Amino acid sequence: MKNLLSLLFLSFIFSQTQAQDIPADSGVFLLHKFEQHIGKETYKIYNYKDSKKYVVDFKFVDRGSPVPLKATLRVNPVAEPIELFVKGNTSRFSVINDSIRIKGNVADMKVSDATYKKMISGFTFPVTGYSPATVQQVLLQYWNNKKQPASITTLPFGALQIKNTGVDNLIFNGKPITFKRYTISGLIWGNELVWTDNAGKLICILTIDAEGDKTEMMREQYESLLPELIKRAAGYGMAAFTKAAPAPKAANQTIAITGGTIVDVVNGTTTPNGVLLLQNGLIAKIGKAGTPIPKGAHVITATGKTIMPGLWDMHAHFEQTEWGPAYLAAGVTTVRDCGNELGFIDAIQQAIDSGKCIGPKILMAGIIDGKGPMALGIIQADTKEEAIKAVDTYKARGFAQIKIYSSAKPAIVKAICDEAHKQGLTVTGHIPNGMTLKSGVDSGMNMVNHVQYVYSIMKKNKDRSVNFDDSVSVAAIKFIKDHNTVIDPTVGVYELAYRNVKDDITRLEPAFNTLPLPLQTQFKTYGEDSATVAKIAPMLGSMKMIVKKLYDAGVPIVAGTDMGFPGFSVARELELYVEAGLTPAQALKTGTITPAEVMGLGKQTGSIATGKNADIIIVDGDPLTNISNVRNVKVVIKAGKVYDPGTLHRMVGFSK
Repeated sequence: MKNLLSLLFLSFIFSQTQAQDIPADSGVFLLHKFEQHIGKETYKIYNYKDSKKYVVDFKFVDRGSPVPLKATLRVNPVAEPIELFVKGNTSRFSVINDSIRIKGNVADMKVSDATYKKMISGFTFPVTGYSPATVQQVLLQYWNNKKQPASITTLPFGALQIKNTGVDNLIFNGKPITFKRYTISGLIWGNELVWTDNAGKLICILTIDAEGDKTEMMREQYESLLPELIKRAAGYGMAAFTKAAPAPKAANQTIAITGGTIVDVVNGTTTPNGVLLLQNGLIAKIGKAGTPIPKGAHVITATGKTIMPGLWDMHAHFEQTEWGPAYLAAGVTTVRDCGNELGFIDAIQQAIDSGKCIGPKILMAGIIDGKGPMALGIIQADTKEEAIKAVDTYKARGFAQIKIYSSAKPAIVKAICDEAHKQGLTVTGHIPNGMTLKSGVDSGMNMVNHVQYVYSIMKKNKDRSVNFDDSVSVAAIKFIKDHNTVIDPTVGVYELAYRNVKDDITRLEPAFNTLPLPLQTQFKTYGEDSATVAKIAPMLGSMKMIVKKLYDAGVPIVAGTDMGFPGFSVARELELYVEAGLTPAQALKTGTITPAEVMGLGKQTGSIATGKNADIIIVDGDPLTNISNVRNVKVVIKAGKVYDPGTLHRMVGFSK
């Protein structure tokens, strides 16, 4: 009898352990950035009498920086949420520490250091952004169980919408397979594309991480299907976007802009009360008041406003179709995409050029990295043969430039540059690990992204500021000038990455509160603590001053953002150049005619001149007296087509 009781007791203990400590199910999602496998997310499901618990371990390594996150989600048997805990990183530059408990119609929440209590009603689910994928899998189950409501309130903030957009038939292991396809909007900026199997198990999410980079989460066993899903996603995104887009004024109609002050960015002069005639996407005539207006022309009255060329962003990463309207709405009519998924950006560029998608003119720089733990993307070259093949691939696809990335080997940098120049392409990029700006330029690089590489070859003081009077610093600037090297400083991205997270972010971006809520949430945690910011301040100050020193020496400076606040960060970059000591007229050149010239397009675009492309913006105020007036965009004309900035912004979730 004693042995029987012991066996029964052990059986009871084992059953309890099995129920609580042995997962009922598990799964793995492989995490990718720019298609490159960089980590994984594992989840385990534990079943209890009245609930189900998901335990998630999420981690990827992005260019050498670990991005770990752990989460626990508990729901009842019909996927109604009880609690969610998320702690860790969502990108290299952002952290999360959220806890949400739901009891009845009350949610108790802690977001970072702040606590909230919120009354809830209707359809509500806790989800804290794109990661982890497991939470989104349960979110979809909840949505289906609730008979697919039109909108779901999300905790701690916001709301999202899920739409069933069809099915995809694919071939997997030689056999046909079908996945259901959904879009989720409101979780990130824009739409996520999501696929599940017929049983509701999540298969793939194509999304944007908290750094704004393209990120893919794919159930492990189906990873071979990822390239095909990415290819299809570009088409789906553009089709949905085009359907919702308003029709602009036609480019073949004559447009007359009257009454405004026309800015000549080449000479830094203005023509008050001017008349600008546009025809067939080109600037047909520049005149003074009284210039005859052709009969039937569409007249835009710009009295009291400034007419200037559209802005350029020379360091874009066009990660999703929503960037197109956001750029145009901010007055940016041309961008250089400095690294992307080849198939995606190629499709986007063709769609914009053919009029099927709204966005700026895109000049593509194809990224090539070397193999290694800090590599980015899937186009990598460690041999001369691989370098030649990569360059030739980009040339055949119509890319304007090659971008070298940080893990490229020194010998391969020269091979890339040699082949690029042979093919008529220029080369920009990072200075790879183990090289200096001087060795990169000596190997054939024509341009350099990021001011940090200039800073690194200059003489530093003990506080990490630059000693500009030292012979080493003087020689560095002379070397860059003598080699006619183009510098794309991206000062704004450093300001954003090293801002004090306790400071008011509207100091950096006055229009911050008009951004879609997911972007506001993303950027609020972007930055560092006060102590780190204080240590970095002398270095950041010197980076701004480097721009002034380079410009005064005659080095071509081009304004680029490396993303930042979509569209708006171009204006911030120009503001920083003025803070460094450039005049507003000089800053405007870095965002208009100089980019056009260094990309070999100075005769076609970049300034207001007869015969050039009709890429024009009309702004309130005078940017030549206050550079911040470039933010006051009232009309955008790209290739002769007229757009309303407010309409474009509202299309992609801005409240402006």
